[in-house]
Amino acid sequence: MKPYRILFVCMGNICRSPTAQGVFEAALAQRGLEAHFEIDSAGTHDYHIGTAPDARAREAALRRGIDISGLRGRQVDASDFERFDMILAMDRDNLQLLEAQCPPQHRHKLSLLLSHSETTRDEEVPDPYYGGRDGFERVLDLIEDASQALLEKLPAGR
Repeated sequence: MKPYRILFVCMGNICRSPTAQGVFEAALAQRGLEAHFEIDSAGTHDYHIGTAPDARAREAALRRGIDISGLRGRQVDASDFERFDMILAMDRDNLQLLEAQCPPQHRHKLSLLLSHSETTRDEEVPDPYYGGRDGFERVLDLIEDASQALLEKLPAGR
């Protein structure tokens, strides 16, 4: 069977979405499910194409045992809407940009990552880029929570 494909999206693809990719891949690996999924991340803007994740995002993830240093920024492509089964935006601004690009037959694939969380009242993963270390830790907390809840909802053996 084909893998279930999930794309995580933020603005530049150097903080939140690569963090989400790394966290979700780690959660899959812990459960031995990585062969059933294809995970990727992208940005709505072209600011950081080919760039490694922000050093602060890499450091925060690594403190939790997640290595995202091998990821590289890319921009959402029109083919992503066809290719992925689920496209998860980090915030409303990026969700709106995705909705504007997305063909109508694929709009059902779009949602906010935190809409899948069972515990947080937050609706958006805040952009930590202009803040300090605490912002990156908060992003990891939110993404880890939403990832675990999302994993419980997805078909494991696709």
